[in-house]
Amino acid sequence: MHSPLMSLPDNTDIAIIGAGPHALTLVAHLLQKRQTLRDSFLVLDPSGTWMRQWHQQFAALEIPHLRSPVVHHPDPNSGALRSFAEFRSQELFPPYDLPGTRLFGDFCQNLIDRWQLRERVLPAQVQRIEPITHRSRSRWRLWLAEGHSIFSRRVVLAIGGGSLQVPDWVARIPLPYPRDQLCHSQQVDLRNLQLAGERILIVGGGLTSGHLAVGALARGAEVLLMVRRNLQEKLFDAEPGWLGPKYLKGFAAEPDCQRRWEMIQQARNGGSMTPAMMMALRRHQRQRKLTIHEHCQITEAHWQNNRWQIHCQDGESLECDHLWLATGTKLDAMTQPLFKEILAAYPNEMVNGLPVLDTHLRWPGCELYLMGGLAGLQVGPVARNLSGARMASDRIVPALAKPSLALVQ
Repeated sequence: MHSPLMSLPDNTDIAIIGAGPHALTLVAHLLQKRQTLRDSFLVLDPSGTWMRQWHQQFAALEIPHLRSPVVHHPDPNSGALRSFAEFRSQELFPPYDLPGTRLFGDFCQNLIDRWQLRERVLPAQVQRIEPITHRSRSRWRLWLAEGHSIFSRRVVLAIGGGSLQVPDWVARIPLPYPRDQLCHSQQVDLRNLQLAGERILIVGGGLTSGHLAVGALARGAEVLLMVRRNLQEKLFDAEPGWLGPKYLKGFAAEPDCQRRWEMIQQARNGGSMTPAMMMALRRHQRQRKLTIHEHCQITEAHWQNNRWQIHCQDGESLECDHLWLATGTKLDAMTQPLFKEILAAYPNEMVNGLPVLDTHLRWPGCELYLMGGLAGLQVGPVARNLSGARMASDRIVPALAKPSLALVQ
C-alpha cells in the first residue's frame, strides 16, 4: 500500500506538531494576521485530521458540553461561536452559555472548511526533533516513522505534552492482574462497556472522575468515588480573573519563575467539579448508588478472588471489580523524549518540569515555540485551556508573521 509518508514534502517554513484545538487556534490567528502565510506551514499529527483526539476523548467520556463559556474557541473573532449557534441556542448550556460538544465540533469543522485547512494536516508521528546548525543558521529536522524526515525553519509544539499520572501504589501491585481491570481515565471508553452489576472504584476529584461516575452509573454499575480531600466545587478550572489583567498583571510582573509556578498551582488547586456535576453526584449518592470517600487515599491494592482488594490510609478496606484512575497528567519537559536533543543543544532553565520561555513563548536561543500547559510559566494557570490557546497565539503569531521579530542568527 502507498504510504502517506512517501508524499511528504522535504521541508517547510513552519511545522506545527499536533492538530488539536491549540494548533487550530494558532493557525486561524496566523491566517487572520497574514493570509500570505497559507503555504508556509504544515501540521503534523498521527491521525492526519484536525481534532481527532479531542473528539475521541469527549465521546469516550460522553461529555455533553465544554466547561469554558461560548467566547472561548479557536476563531480570532470572540463572537463567532455565538453567531454560529444562532439557530442552535438549545446547545448552549447554563449558567454561562457553555457550548455543547457537537456544537463546538461543528463550529471547529466550519472554521477548518472556511480557511480550507483540511489538507494542511499530514498523517505523521514526530518521533525526534533534531536541531541542526549550519553556518550559524539553525533549523530543525523532524524525524518521522520509517526513517522519513522533514526540515523546518521554525517549529511550534502544540501537543498536550503530559504523561499519564499514576499513583505510587500502582507500581507495587503484585503481578499478575488483569490489565483491563485497572485503567487510567484516558484509556476508558464508556461507549464499549457493559457494567451492570459491576462495582467500580474511581480515584480522583476532578471533572473527569465525575463524567466517569455518571457514565458508569447510567450503565447500572455501583460506583465508589475516592478523593484525597473534600470534593471541590468550582465553575471553572481557575478563577475568571486569570483570563485578563485582574490576576495576570501581577503574574507577569513576578520575576521569579518558581513563584509563578506556585501561583499556577494555587490558582488551579487540583481537580474540581462544576456545580451541575456536583448536583448529579449528590443525587446518585442519595439514591445509594454512589458512595463518596473523601479524605481517603489507597495505600495498597491486590487482585484476589477475581476482585480488587483495596487498603486505605485510614484503615478502611474496600472491594471492587474495576479500578479507574482519574488522576490526570503530569507536565515535564525533562522526561519527554521530544525534548531530549533540544535540551542538549539549547540548555534552558526549568521549574518543576516547565521550561522558561521568552515573551513569544519561544525556547531561548532557537525557533521552537510551545503552546499548552508547557507554556504555563508565561501564559499562566489557563495555559492548557481554550482561553490559553488564544493567549498563546497572541504571543506566537507576531513572531511568526513579522520578520523583524525572528531570532537574529
